[in-house]
Amino acid sequence: MGINDWPEQDRPRERLAREGSAALSNAELLAIFLRVGVRGRSAVELGSHMLEHFGSLQRLLHATPQEFSQVHGLGLAKYAQLQAVMELSRRAISEQFFRQALCSPDVVKAYLRGKFGLQPYESFVVLFVDVKNRLIDAQEMFKGTLTHTSVYPREVVMAALRRNASGVMLAHNHPSGMPEPSEADLALTRALTGALALVDVRVLDHFVVAGTQVHSFAEHGQL
Repeated sequence: MGINDWPEQDRPRERLAREGSAALSNAELLAIFLRVGVRGRSAVELGSHMLEHFGSLQRLLHATPQEFSQVHGLGLAKYAQLQAVMELSRRAISEQFFRQALCSPDVVKAYLRGKFGLQPYESFVVLFVDVKNRLIDAQEMFKGTLTHTSVYPREVVMAALRRNASGVMLAHNHPSGMPEPSEADLALTRALTGALALVDVRVLDHFVVAGTQVHSFAEHGQL
C-alpha cells in the first residue's frame, strides 16, 4: 500500500506539518526526502530498509555514492540531493558557530562533531580566534591517510599571522574511532605550542574527534 492510500492523519508530510519534524521517526523523515517508494515498498518502508541496510543514520548519511546506490531504488540523483541537504545543514551550523564567542569547550565540540562526522580520512583543522575568543576562521590545513597526517608548524604559524589571530584551537580526527591522543599527537601539540608562542599566539586547546566522542587536551591537562 502506498502512502497516498494511508489515512491522511498518518501520512508523514501531514504529520510533520501538524506535529513538527521532531515527532517523526527516522524512517518517516527519510520517506519525505525520498517522496516515493519502489515496487513492493512504500517510501516509509524503503526508509526503514535503508536504515537497516546501513546499520545507523550516521552510516547512511556518510555513505559513498557507490554504497548508496547499492540499495534498490536509490541512485546518484538521490545521493546528490541528500548531500546538498547535509551541506546546507553544516553551513547553517557554521553560521551560528561563527557568531559565538568560543568560551565553552562544549560549543567547539558540537561544531567539530558536525564537521568531522564519519569522515574516512584523517585531517587537521585550525580554528583561529581573536583576543575575545571570537572565531576569525576555521581551516582544514592538512589531509592524511587513515593513520597519519603530516602537519607543518611553520604553515600553521604563517596562517595565524596572516589572520592576526590571538589564539588557535587545534583539532584532528581519528577515523579508527578511538579519541585518546597518541604520543605523536602529544609531541605535535608541544611542537605547535612552542612555535606559535614565538609569535605570541596561544594554543587554547587541541581536540581529537572520533565519531561522537571528543577529547580535549586542555580538560585533561595535556597542554
